[in-house]
Amino acid sequence: RKAYPSDISRKQFEHILPILESARKKTKPRTVDLYDVFCGLLYVLRTGCQWRQLPHDFPKWRTVHSYFQKWSELDEEGNSLLHQALKKISQKSAKEGQTQGKTSFIIIDAQSVKNTDTAKHKGYDAGKKVSGIKRHIAVDSQGLPHAICITTANITDRDGAKILLSHNTKRLSRVKNVMVDGGYRGEPFANSVKSILGETVTTEVAKRDELHTFKVIPKRWVVERSFAWLEKNRRLWKNCERLLNSSLQFTNLAFIALLLKRL
Repeated sequence: RKAYPSDISRKQFEHILPILESARKKTKPRTVDLYDVFCGLLYVLRTGCQWRQLPHDFPKWRTVHSYFQKWSELDEEGNSLLHQALKKISQKSAKEGQTQGKTSFIIIDAQSVKNTDTAKHKGYDAGKKVSGIKRHIAVDSQGLPHAICITTANITDRDGAKILLSHNTKRLSRVKNVMVDGGYRGEPFANSVKSILGETVTTEVAKRDELHTFKVIPKRWVVERSFAWLEKNRRLWKNCERLLNSSLQFTNLAFIALLLKRL
């Protein structure tokens, strides 16, 4: 098979292979190469093509889609194999000094994304005039994710952040400071953060000095860059997924590809 720009190397793929192999047990021998399956997923993510438009030198599109479904299934704790792979890669990057395994400082933000006609779940964000979903992420000072959550767009930024934090309390157990923008201001939200992460956690709201003028807010640009990294993948330009979990797993996949290429 010829190489595509979206591919990763086999050496990079070895870091997450044991986790992805655990999706199948006590079955007949596998007839496809998981590396090609994973690269097929990255091709769909990067180019935004339909599943049926997957080039023929990859495994059959039904096979690639089937593995994506298996790797996206949630366990009892609400984690998928793709989420576990992202966690492992993040920890490996921490050992190499590229980022921190558990951070004491996070930046939270949300991004509204328009739906396509195939999406099942949707809501209307009246502030941004968008009908679709919202991506809520918490990143460290390097812009790398420590928590990701997908909701419908009608969920406010504050409520989405509460869901994000409550689903990732173990991963954020060392957080001492949370930075947000003006959309999260208010004492009730700060109290909610303390009730979820601990009474010692402080919430800092980054504010602009003047209204209606553009200004780069210190540290806040980091999370905007993380959203820009996601938008390099055409599949994420709009929400093409029928289920919210599928949208979440493609977001996990985008960050996995980003971190693997840095190893």
